[in-house]
Amino acid sequence: MTTVSERFLRYVSFDTQSDETSETCPSTAKQRALGAALVEEMLAMGIQDAHMDENGYVYGTVPGDPKLPVIGMIAHMDTAPDASGANVQAKIVPFDGSDICLNEEKQIFLREKDYEGLKLHHGKHLIVTDGTTLLGADDKAGIAEIMTAAEFLLTTRMNHATLKIAFTPDEEIGRGADKFDVAHFAADYAYTVDGGTMGEMEYENFNAASATVTFNGLNIHPGSAKDKMVNSQLIAMEFQGMLPVHQRPEATDGYEGFIMLLGMEGEVERSNLHYIIRDHDMEKFQAKKAVMQEAADFLNRKYGENTVTVSIKDSYFNMRKMIEPSMYIVERAMKAMEAAGIQPVTVPIRGGTDGARLSYMGLLCPNLCTGGANYHSRFEYIPVEDMEKCTQMLVEILTNI
Repeated sequence: MTTVSERFLRYVSFDTQSDETSETCPSTAKQRALGAALVEEMLAMGIQDAHMDENGYVYGTVPGDPKLPVIGMIAHMDTAPDASGANVQAKIVPFDGSDICLNEEKQIFLREKDYEGLKLHHGKHLIVTDGTTLLGADDKAGIAEIMTAAEFLLTTRMNHATLKIAFTPDEEIGRGADKFDVAHFAADYAYTVDGGTMGEMEYENFNAASATVTFNGLNIHPGSAKDKMVNSQLIAMEFQGMLPVHQRPEATDGYEGFIMLLGMEGEVERSNLHYIIRDHDMEKFQAKKAVMQEAADFLNRKYGENTVTVSIKDSYFNMRKMIEPSMYIVERAMKAMEAAGIQPVTVPIRGGTDGARLSYMGLLCPNLCTGGANYHSRFEYIPVEDMEKCTQMLVEILTNI
């Protein structure tokens, strides 16, 4: 059998970065290269229906006991646009608590004093990069763990539930569920294998929206601007100043939501501010939207009608609402963790997941840990031993009847 770390090291050699400016699916053709390699590997393992569809989604089935539930496991192939995913120089290093030199030439170090979570991994073997790229554990670790669990089922022939596998493109740019074929997948329920630190189990996430606020002004030569010029940029600054300081992401954690200014552009005549809005609680989520509209209404009364317009678009919702009536799905995963020697911890996702949207599409889908840390960073790492335990966890979900 191929080990989970061997698989992972092979997968991270593929550059699969997604592109939020692209309108295609997948957003980058290079994601298809990994998808094709996965299909070839699945077929060689004996997954006879393995295929990649016209949108770059990879599917396959490991048939099991027809009397048991059909369980899906899902991971995404793309890596985040936050840092390069090309020419990843991954290596395995033993960790004893000392500083890890990622790149001697550039003097890049991974240090426990900078990343407190490292203290949990003394004595383990960490997979790291050379400090110039992402590693890609988010979410090639999930792919490697699912594939290794599938191979285990196929070679040991233990009694197990039917496993439905899906590897999706473009999760990192919020499109992973856009063209997911839930009916074709035909699972009773599923898990995204896309979490972080070992033991984390997630079935609640932010409600999410994006907002663009447009400001209209009037330009005129500054020499004759008195009582005539209306500078949209200054109104935009006034709007931002009206939003609650304590509801910025840098002031929140846990279940606290936020309004985050993502970007801005402007001239005297016209300016735009771009935001994301997040909260686990639906009432508080709606209240944050209302705060933005109230600020716009005030400025329109002050400067004139249609000076400020707010356009808000919902992105996804908290999957807790959908999953709570079927908590046996969460309980099954927690028992599997314990059987694999993992202490389960339920935590709220301060973000989103394909599973949130899939849960509202009729496929209940909590999120499971993969063992990785420092995602979307050049200092991303994952312990080999934690990947092995997470793989065992997946096997336990499918076999612990």
